[in-house]
Amino acid sequence: MPYLGRGPGFGIRQRYFYTASADDTSVSGSDNNGITLSFTDTLFVDVFLNGVLLDPNSDYNTTTANTIAGLAALSANDFIEVIVFDSFSVGDAVPASSGGTFSGAVSVNADVTVSGTLNVTGDTAAGDDASIGFTAAEGLILTGQGSTNDVTIKNDADTAVIQIPTGGTATTFAGDVSVLGTTPTLTIGDAGAEDAKIVFDGNAQDFHVGLDDSADDLVIGLGSALGTTPAISIDENLLVTVEDDVKVDGRAVGHVTTDNDGDFDLAVGNDFKCTSGGNLALTFTNAAAGQSGNIMFVNASNHTITAAATVAINADVLTTISASGTYHLSYFCSAASGNDTILVSASAILT
Repeated sequence: MPYLGRGPGFGIRQRYFYTASADDTSVSGSDNNGITLSFTDTLFVDVFLNGVLLDPNSDYNTTTANTIAGLAALSANDFIEVIVFDSFSVGDAVPASSGGTFSGAVSVNADVTVSGTLNVTGDTAAGDDASIGFTAAEGLILTGQGSTNDVTIKNDADTAVIQIPTGGTATTFAGDVSVLGTTPTLTIGDAGAEDAKIVFDGNAQDFHVGLDDSADDLVIGLGSALGTTPAISIDENLLVTVEDDVKVDGRAVGHVTTDNDGDFDLAVGNDFKCTSGGNLALTFTNAAAGQSGNIMFVNASNHTITAAATVAINADVLTTISASGTYHLSYFCSAASGNDTILVSASAILT
């Protein structure tokens, strides 16, 4: 039955049996059964002499460790029984059948299988080797600390799929990455004043596509360093700059703008179609140095054609195209502005 002593829980007892020799006044050590007398609390020791319970206050003492001493001289074959009681408490355990809560840390040296949901409510810390955490703002948190990677996610073939290097923020994806959704968007950058780029790591050559934030240009270039060897740049006005020769294997096709007043806005395009509705002066606006193009010019009814001061054109050519007919005009801008900076030539009448 349980022993109701000073400690909570259940009791156990150990019985020791000794047969005395004449004039013995103490018992200790191994008993008749070879069990060594041992006790830690003298209040939990009972001593019987020939079946009679002795009084610890007058019949014996326990001042010497693990010894019943101070006995009146014993007779040969007197029988001494020592009963030592000890208490123990049932472990602070969580019931397997109904479950419960662990208030402290729990260490497990083998696998843990969870058939339901593993809910984590605490945050992780910087020194954690491998932890799962949660905060209301961050949600699920994975924290690791490895010699090569802090976090590694593997597939069922034990192959690394996603890796975050130790102490870093760069993330390595071992395979394809898909961005799905109704209007999938991949955003690079956080509106900060810094460059952002994608590097294509090739065997012989690297290429990059990136935002040169200081110039506000989208750049396609050679190598991994943004802006050092650009090939194509697009500025905030959608002006495209090609740094070297352009090879076109197919057709290079532009658009033809209809402009019947003879005032050609070169910011719109390079090629125009113009049918005169009256006398007009050939004028070009928004020119760029090096720009060139073509104009299909139709003089509908012997309209007089003149030219602005910026246009360099032979007077005989103006006389020719002032006659009714269809002509091919070509122009070249030697500068963005200035007199005689736009060179214009014309074919003979075509129709």
